[in-house]
Amino acid sequence: MTETDAPLPPASHKRPLVVMRNVSKSFSSGTLALSDMSLTVQGGEFVSLLGPSGCGKSTALRIIAGLGDVTTGEIDWPSSRINSKGLPEGDISFVFQEPTLMPWQTVFGNVYLPLRLAGVSKAAARDNIMTSLDMVGLKDFADAYPRELSGGMKMRVSIARALVTKPKLLLMDEPFAALDEITRQKLNDDVLRLWRETGITVIFVTHSVFESAYLSNRIVVMKARPGRVHADFPLSTSLDRGPLYRSSEEYRATCEKVSHSLMEAIGFPLADGMEMH
Repeated sequence: MTETDAPLPPASHKRPLVVMRNVSKSFSSGTLALSDMSLTVQGGEFVSLLGPSGCGKSTALRIIAGLGDVTTGEIDWPSSRINSKGLPEGDISFVFQEPTLMPWQTVFGNVYLPLRLAGVSKAAARDNIMTSLDMVGLKDFADAYPRELSGGMKMRVSIARALVTKPKLLLMDEPFAALDEITRQKLNDDVLRLWRETGITVIFVTHSVFESAYLSNRIVVMKARPGRVHADFPLSTSLDRGPLYRSSEEYRATCEKVSHSLMEAIGFPLADGMEMH
């Protein structure tokens, strides 16, 4: 599957949430990270950006978040009120690769941070904070400190902090890459549950074929640097995504399809009989 024959996501009568139009990004070192990348994300989608290390996935995510400027092209927010910085007001939350928790603050204090910066009192924020902690299974750990938590629990705190502002768009930059496989699978299930329960839009950066095939309802495969879209295809499943789905033939076939597309994107020769259909 190539850029020219990649199927488009299902048509929607609603305005898109965010649109990247012909975005390129060059750094002062001369590195061209993105080249003419275009991407449209509809509200409620779970989109995975999949590609090899260094292909510009994180750069694209940070540009969407307003944490970096484009060199050429533009980012448009058709469904949002835009502030003076050209970003949607309160509509974006970001989960980084590391939890980035403040060690001197409790779990409650860490989740409270974005609301405190927005001028919300702790008393007014309490119910919202406890609801966010309950959503990630940490309601009983509100008074704990980061040093008392496992790696997976710290990442749950980071997710709760991202959700506490009730954003429209959740950006996740390889948040589970450093975790063991069991913890990673459990957090994958948790993120899927949160996505279904809240209706939030998610853009998830990963270099794992298996993770992207499990989580997403749409995968965007990126070419190696300079990053741009190689393939863009929706996913659907007849099964609930859970432990049984991971051992299903449907999941195996999806992983194979995604893996072949990724190999094409990086120019890895496919063996005879492995052509994409």
